[in-house]
Amino acid sequence: MASNEVLERLQQLHPKKIDLSLERIQRLLDKLGNPEQRLAPVIHVAGTNGKGSTVQYIRGALEATGKRVHTYTSPHLVRFHERIRVARRASVSSLITEEELVAVLDEVEKANEGDPITFFEITTAAAFLAFSRAPAEAVILEVGLGGRLDATNVIDKPRLCVITPVSVDHVAFLGDDLAGIAAEKAGILKKDVVAVIGPQEPAALAAIEKRAAEVGVKKLILHGRDWSVRKSEHEDDKIHVKVPTLTYERLPVPGLAGPHQVLNAGLAVTAIDQLGEFMIGHYAISEALRDVRWPGRLQRIDDGRLIKNFNQGTELWVDGAHNPGAAAALAEMFVEWKKKSPKPLVLIVGMINTKDAVSYFTPLAPHVQALVTVDVPGQEASIPAKELAAAAAKAGIKAKAAKSLADAYEQAASATDKGPPARVLITGSLYLTAHIIEADGRELK
Repeated sequence: MASNEVLERLQQLHPKKIDLSLERIQRLLDKLGNPEQRLAPVIHVAGTNGKGSTVQYIRGALEATGKRVHTYTSPHLVRFHERIRVARRASVSSLITEEELVAVLDEVEKANEGDPITFFEITTAAAFLAFSRAPAEAVILEVGLGGRLDATNVIDKPRLCVITPVSVDHVAFLGDDLAGIAAEKAGILKKDVVAVIGPQEPAALAAIEKRAAEVGVKKLILHGRDWSVRKSEHEDDKIHVKVPTLTYERLPVPGLAGPHQVLNAGLAVTAIDQLGEFMIGHYAISEALRDVRWPGRLQRIDDGRLIKNFNQGTELWVDGAHNPGAAAALAEMFVEWKKKSPKPLVLIVGMINTKDAVSYFTPLAPHVQALVTVDVPGQEASIPAKELAAAAAKAGIKAKAAKSLADAYEQAASATDKGPPARVLITGSLYLTAHIIEADGRELK
């Protein structure tokens, strides 16, 4: 039986896609013999933006030191297998194989006995099962949504907690109050466990500090007070990260594009510094920052089928930015692009209707020459292209609605076909990014 058949069945076990609770997964884990209690030390990562990148930096540094690391992330772009990365041997991990995935999915499905449980909950249990059966020195878990009631939060005492920048997102489940959202994210904090905190708005930071005091964290390591990161004044390709006890000098600028990645890298380095037992040195950290790969996050497309839709000389990018915080990070990237290589900027944007489109477009408005909106293929929850164009107009961007992706490509190409080579960015939704990458025939490993 193929994994997609099992995954399709598992999606039918609960009437809601998201229903935050720990009761159902804890019940299932009990039936499975509590594999979550047999994991290697866990690094638990929550937040709104930058979680995936931070996870990849930490994984890279651990593996560069010869460690075996399991990693759990979500959502996937093309195949579900991307969510579960299993350690194979020292320094080597890979996506769970089809055979391994079918085996653990079959086991959790049988143990669940048809009881109501969400897709994320039962597949998280499957990941724990897979991780419990393969030797490793560390497990990195990325929160799916929120934190306090996220299925990954059944870990009683992680080795380290990390919270990336928190912004307003998933308002249908977490509300639209930043402090309340931050409090939910801070639900991963545990008694006597160190927590490393990324840059936060004052309201979010206050909520995190309050939760930390309530549960009795061992130490709260805050951006701006306990750690900081800056680009070198004399070397464009170097950064310096100051942590509580020392400064990591002349680390390479991260391989992932965007000024926000410097902050993500600084957060990861600070987290790594707290893992003293792993003896992670400057060389391993440098290797992790330089060689990191994270598909769909400001990924440049230089070849393949997609680039052929655009004029010669077009610089083409895709990115999964889908909330106002991520859009603000994109705006910073646009400023950097303009300084280094000014080109007309054209956006193709598709979004899901759980997002605040006007707030998303607002930070982008000063930088965009042309905007084409499109329905996200295969997503019933997609904001209609015409409605999305109207939202862009409210934010001050003149936009045109496309009838299809092919039409969007054509409109984007024609927007600057009489001028200098343009820079085109396709963004607004990870679902759209996933569709683009899959249609372009790119293999994710």
